[in-house]
Amino acid sequence: MKSILAALFAISPIFAADVASLAKAELPSLVTLYKELHGNPELSLHEVETSARVAKELREAGFEVTEKVGGHGIVGVLKNGDGPVILVRTDLDALSVKELTGASYASTKVVKDDLGREVNVMHACGHDIHMSSFVGTARVLSRTRDQWKGTVVMIGQPAEERVLGARFMLRDGLFTKFPKPDKAVALHCSSDMAHGQIGIVEGFALANVDSVEIVVKGVGGHGSMPHLCRDPIVLASHIVLALQTIVSREVRPGDPAVVTVGSIHGGTKSNIISDEVRLQLTLRSYRKETRQHLIDSIKRIVKAQAESASMPADKMPEVIVSDDSANALYNQPSLCAEVRTHAGAAIGEGNVLTREPVMGAEDFSEYGLTKENVPLCMFWLGTQPPEAVEEAKAKGTTLPSLHSPLFKPVPEPTIETGVKAMASAVIGLLGRR
Repeated sequence: MKSILAALFAISPIFAADVASLAKAELPSLVTLYKELHGNPELSLHEVETSARVAKELREAGFEVTEKVGGHGIVGVLKNGDGPVILVRTDLDALSVKELTGASYASTKVVKDDLGREVNVMHACGHDIHMSSFVGTARVLSRTRDQWKGTVVMIGQPAEERVLGARFMLRDGLFTKFPKPDKAVALHCSSDMAHGQIGIVEGFALANVDSVEIVVKGVGGHGSMPHLCRDPIVLASHIVLALQTIVSREVRPGDPAVVTVGSIHGGTKSNIISDEVRLQLTLRSYRKETRQHLIDSIKRIVKAQAESASMPADKMPEVIVSDDSANALYNQPSLCAEVRTHAGAAIGEGNVLTREPVMGAEDFSEYGLTKENVPLCMFWLGTQPPEAVEEAKAKGTTLPSLHSPLFKPVPEPTIETGVKAMASAVIGLLGRR
C-alpha cells in the first residue's frame, strides 16, 4: 500500500531537480538573511524589525502581505488558480539567552524584557533557520507557479516561545480574513540530527504543557521551637515526594506523562521556620484525560499531605494552574505520509527519518484545534555536522540542545535542505498543473 501511495503522490524527478536547483541558487542570499536575523534577535511580542523584514521578503516574492495580525504576525497569500489551500508557518521570536557559540555572526544584542531587566537575546531555538527556509520556500513557490495550482498562505507567527502567538493570530481572524487552509505544515530545527536530513513523527509529536504553582503555607517561628510551629518546608518535602507517585502509580503504563518540580523556594535563615514555601511544576502529557488526571491528582495529594500535617484550615496550600499552557501537537499520519513522500523525492528517501515523540511544546498545535480541524504536520530539520552526530552517538554524549547558549546550526546545508524539503512538500500537497 505504501508503494502505491508513493507512486500516486510523488513529484517527478525532473521537478524535484527544478526545486533543488532553485534552492541552490537562492542559498547565498538566504544565508546572508540568516546571519542578519541571527545577529538581530527580538523577544516574544517585540518582533517589530523581524516581522517587517520577513514581510518585505514575502512581498518581493510576489505574495500579498498583511502585517500586524495578532500583534506582530504577518500573513502572505499567493493565489494560483483553483486548488487546495496550504498553510506554511514560521516563528519569529528569540530567547533571553547569552550566546556562547563563538560564531562570527553571533548575537551580542542586549534589550530590556517585559519587567525592565536587561537581558541578552539569542536565536537559541533556530527560528532564524526557520525564517530563512521559509523565505526560500516562498521564493521557490513563486518561481514555479507554472508547475502547481491552488493557494499558499505563509504566516510569520510571533511569540511562539511563550505559546501565545498562534492563539493571537487565530483570534485576529487568521481563518476568516484569509483563505482557510486545507492542510498546514511547518518545520523545526533539531539539535541532534545531521544536516541534510529531516525527521517525521506520526501522531502525537509534542506534549501538552501545564505550569502549576503550589503555595505551601505554615506557622512560622524560632527554629529551636518546632513544636510551636507548622513547618512548611517539611510539608513541601513530603509533597514533592508524594507527587512522584502520580506517574509511577496512577498513570497507565505506556501513557506518557511527566510531573517535574523545577523550583522550590522557602525560608530566609537557618534558625527560622518560615511561614511559606513555593513550588513550581511543569506537567507534560499527550492525552487530555491524562492531562486532567495530573492536575486533579496534584490537588488531591497536596490537600491530603497538609491535612496529615495538621495544618489549620486557614493555612491549607493553594494549587494555582497557570493559563500559560500549550496543547499537544498531533501530526496527522496521512498528511505525514504525503510530506514524507514529497520531501523524500527532493532530498532522498533515506534522508527522511522516523523520529520518536518528545515532551517539548509548540503552539503550532493550535492551528489544528479550531472548529476547522485543519490537519497538521511539523517535521524536524537536521542542523549538525554528520560526523558530530555520529561521534556523540558513539561516545554516548549529547550535542548542545535547543535553548542552549551553545546551539549552533550549520547554516548552508541546513537551510538548503529546509527549502528543498518544504517547497517540495507544499507543491506536492497543492497538486501539479
